[in-house]
Amino acid sequence: MNRPHGGAFSGRLGWGERPVVLVVDLVRAYTEPDGPFALPDPPLTATQTLVEAARTAGVPVLWTVVRYAADLADAGLFVRKVPALAAFAEGAPGDWDALALTPALGETVVVKQYASAFAGTSLAATLTALGADSVLVAGVSTSGCVRATATDCLQHGLRALVVRQACADRDPALHERNLTDLDAKYADVVDLDDVLTHLS
Repeated sequence: MNRPHGGAFSGRLGWGERPVVLVVDLVRAYTEPDGPFALPDPPLTATQTLVEAARTAGVPVLWTVVRYAADLADAGLFVRKVPALAAFAEGAPGDWDALALTPALGETVVVKQYASAFAGTSLAATLTALGADSVLVAGVSTSGCVRATATDCLQHGLRALVVRQACADRDPALHERNLTDLDAKYADVVDLDDVLTHLS
């Protein structure tokens, strides 16, 4: 990747010895054409390929979804800033919080209310219990929940590896700009083919 911030931002985190895959918010709200957060090209195929490779390699796979109480009491100011988040309230029509891919039996689904999968959730404790030292981040959207989660990986002492083809945003340029910035400051952005080679 290019280095828009100069040579001072040139480090690499690399792979750890105990990776996990974390699929962030890949739910119907993003993957269905009429969803409130619909993406033009959701990364379903690439993410499924990543997940299957992880399962074959014995690498744990975790998932996140956004869910709120029916009265949005746990949505805080986030729902004020992004009113469409009300689609994730309990009992809201559309089943928008349903995962677009199916977790395997025993795979953890972390319920969150904010952008980062770490904010107020059990994720950090779950990763500690798994002995994880690196997190392969996939999902949506690159500029939002993927970025926030990858940044918080670093702040929790975990290597974040963001899988380029397994993430997406509403605008390809926005996707690329955020990947470039993440790669410079907080994570390693990696190609799916390289990940598959490593896992095999």
